[in-house]
Amino acid sequence: MARLYTKKGDKGWTELADGTSVAKTDLRVQAYGTVDELSSFIGLAAAESCPKQVLSTLYWIQERLFVVGVILAHPKMSVPQGISQLTISDVKVLEDEIDRFESSLPALTSFIVPGGTKGAALLHCARSICRRAEREICRLEPLKSGQGEVILQFLNRLSDYLFAAARLINHLDGLGDRLVKA
Repeated sequence: MARLYTKKGDKGWTELADGTSVAKTDLRVQAYGTVDELSSFIGLAAAESCPKQVLSTLYWIQERLFVVGVILAHPKMSVPQGISQLTISDVKVLEDEIDRFESSLPALTSFIVPGGTKGAALLHCARSICRRAEREICRLEPLKSGQGEVILQFLNRLSDYLFAAARLINHLDGLGDRLVKA
C-alpha cells in the first residue's frame, strides 16, 4: 500500500503530473494550489445552508475545478486521458446560472460590502480567491489558446457566479445587499 506522505516536499520541492521536479514556489504550483484553496472554500460555503439551486452548482463547480487543477499540473496544460476537458459549455453553464439569479435580484445601484449570511460571506471569500487564481494563472504559458484560454474564461465567469450566488443567498434570507456608502 502506498503511503500518503512521500517526504519529497520536506525540502521545498514537488512534482508536476509528468514527474518534473519543481520548487513549491513555482508559479504553476502556486496556481493549482490556489485553485485547490478555491475549491475548499466553495466546499465550506456549500456546508452552510445553501438553496438547492446553488448547492448542486457548487458541487459541479468543485468537479470542474478539479479538472482545472489537473490541467495546470501538466507542464503543457494538456488534458490527460480519462479526464474531461474544460469547455465553453462549462462557461455557458455559469452564465446561465448568473442570468437566472440576476433575474430575481434587485438591480445593483452601488458597490456592495461582502458579507451577510455565513454562506454568502464564504462565497465572497471564494470569489476573491478565484480572482487571485486568475491572476496567478495569467502568469503561466501557454495561455492564449486551448485549455489555458478556457480556464481563464471559466474562472472569470466563476467569480461573477460566486458574487451573484452570494447576493441570491442574502436576498432569499431577507438580508439583501449592504451597499457601500461613499
